[in-house]
Amino acid sequence: MADKSLNENIPAGESEPDLRPAQNTPGSGSETSHKTRSLRKSILVLAGICAAAVIVAILIFYGKVSTDDAQVDAHITTVSPRVPGYVEKLFVNDNQPVKQGDTLVEIDPRDYRAAVAQAQAAYDTAVAGARTARLDIGLTRDATSSSVDGALAAKAAAEANLLRTKTSLEEAATAALKAAEANIQAKLASNKRAQADLARYRPLVKTGDVSELRFDAIEATARVSQSELDLANQQLAEAHKAVDIAKAQTDAAAADLSRSEAQLRGSQAQKQQVPVREAQYQSSLAGAERAKAQLEEASLQLGYTLIRAPISGQVTAKHVQLGDYVSPGQLLLTIVPLQDIYVTANFKETQLASVKVGQKAIIRADMYGSRRFQGVVNSIAGSTGSEQALLPPQNATGNFVKVVQRIPVKIRVLKTTASDTVLRPGMNVEVTIYVH
Repeated sequence: MADKSLNENIPAGESEPDLRPAQNTPGSGSETSHKTRSLRKSILVLAGICAAAVIVAILIFYGKVSTDDAQVDAHITTVSPRVPGYVEKLFVNDNQPVKQGDTLVEIDPRDYRAAVAQAQAAYDTAVAGARTARLDIGLTRDATSSSVDGALAAKAAAEANLLRTKTSLEEAATAALKAAEANIQAKLASNKRAQADLARYRPLVKTGDVSELRFDAIEATARVSQSELDLANQQLAEAHKAVDIAKAQTDAAAADLSRSEAQLRGSQAQKQQVPVREAQYQSSLAGAERAKAQLEEASLQLGYTLIRAPISGQVTAKHVQLGDYVSPGQLLLTIVPLQDIYVTANFKETQLASVKVGQKAIIRADMYGSRRFQGVVNSIAGSTGSEQALLPPQNATGNFVKVVQRIPVKIRVLKTTASDTVLRPGMNVEVTIYVH
């Protein structure tokens, strides 16, 4: 039955295979030995090829680490206005190269020029006021010094006049009054005696006991004595008047002295105006400095109407048009420094054991195919990329799965003389770092 089934599986027109053991025939031993030697040679060749492949792989992959998780980066600068206004002039177009300091946009400067003119006028006024205040200090000092000196002189004169009037009152007027009083006493006595003699001789002349000549002499003496008494009374009255005048002069001199002392006190009080004037001068100086600061601020605001390129590079993403109203902080355009780019390569943490700053790197950009760029390791990030994410992973939930992390490495791209090869931020590149 088995033979029958085997025969059924043999295609038509073919003979049945011989399943019997092979018989030793002459020359079969040498043929087997030849096959064995051929097999050994094939194995040796295959082993040599494998060894060569291993050596080549070691030469290719040993001493360097590579990653294709890398992008070109640059310190892109955004340009925004610092003052509001309407765009009056536009000097650049999108994707235009510019140099540092080139004028990009001009905002209508008329309002700011008027502000500068106003601030300049205020500053000039403040400076003039400060100069006037400084001159006023000297004038006030001189005036108060002269006033004090004059008051001192007037006081001295008043004191001298008071002393003179007092002396005149005490010596001249009082002495004259006493002399007049003494004289009138003498005259009173003389007149009393003369009048008594006249009264005594008048009856005697009638009786003839005294000659008329003698009586005339006595009468004349009485009249002279009366006249001298009248004169003495007049002198006494004049002496009283002289005393009253001297007293009035003394009172006037005392009042003049009081007035001089008051003027002296007023002049000395005016000296306090000198520190006041000095304080006013310092205040004027502060006002001038404030006006100067306002002028500088207005000048800065005017200068800000010209928006200049902060760096050299290529204008990108221009969002401003002629006539637009712009506000401080509004994004107008960005400048990409194509001559100062670098590469951020995200290497696995297991690749960075031997990576150090200063090692050579080779960069290949997808855009340029097999063309290579030279680079140098500039720095290694302080943490992994996932740790710097907006929502860093939390591994304390109990569902931890170990994942190889990547650490950013900054590669500084060396400048090349080729003008047709430009690495632009955002391009994908492959980076190889030679660690040995």
